[in-house]
Amino acid sequence: MHQKAYLALAIATLCWGGNAVAGKLAVGHVSPMLLTFLRWLVAVIVIFAISLPQIRKDWPVVKKNLPVLIFLGFSGYVVFNAAQYTAVNYTTAINVSVEQVLIPMLIFVLNFLLFRMKVSWAQIFGFTLTFIGGLITAVHGDFSTLMTLSVNIGDAIMMIAIVGYAFYTVALRWRPLINWRTMMAIPALVALMFSVPLVFWEHATDSLIWPDQRGWVIVLYTALFASLVAQVLYIVGVERIGANRAGLFINLVPVFGTLLSVAILGEDLQLFHVVALVLALGGIAIAERGKLSAK
Repeated sequence: MHQKAYLALAIATLCWGGNAVAGKLAVGHVSPMLLTFLRWLVAVIVIFAISLPQIRKDWPVVKKNLPVLIFLGFSGYVVFNAAQYTAVNYTTAINVSVEQVLIPMLIFVLNFLLFRMKVSWAQIFGFTLTFIGGLITAVHGDFSTLMTLSVNIGDAIMMIAIVGYAFYTVALRWRPLINWRTMMAIPALVALMFSVPLVFWEHATDSLIWPDQRGWVIVLYTALFASLVAQVLYIVGVERIGANRAGLFINLVPVFGTLLSVAILGEDLQLFHVVALVLALGGIAIAERGKLSAK
């Protein structure tokens, strides 16, 4: 019944898995904040070029829901991407990928705290395993770092991205009833506007790197695939099966991201990465099974 939603979410997570690799490849070729700005600049140009009549048609509804759309653009598009592209300057693409297993758990927690959504004990156990998996990656398999608070700064920055995207997914429940093109275009425009001051900040700190040839290829990938294709398909998935179940598919991001990091970047796959993935995906399976049996 939900095969199209599952396929849409799988393709979206494949694009996002590649996004972590793209961010790592961008190091030294285009700076994080400029990459965020250029990514959304290209995305806005493309989506507005193909959607302007539809956007005009939806504009009365858009005006009434601007606060929601602004929040979606800021939390899901700016915070997540700016933090992720910054994080890969200090940690591996595999770490950045695996740590995203925490997003579905946070979605469940936020839905429970904000909307008192019921959860089963199986879900609690499953997402506890997921959290442990993410924590193992964040501390590189060495829990003694928690005692000294010496967690890698890149992994800490990635936590900001994770929180931002969890809030974005939960907030999709308030998305207005507008065409998917408008739903993509307005938050993308918001993301572009919010990324402008980040570029000025990067320039002021002498850390701005204008893209070279590789940098422009990365800009195009992130704009067309990690932005437009992935975001549209994710929105479709959330609409069809709900935020909680769609959020589970985010756990495919570390799988795709890890495989792509090893294949493209040649990064080392450590034992703690494998343990983290097994715990995370096992936890998701338990949580999903617990959800179905709790109905």
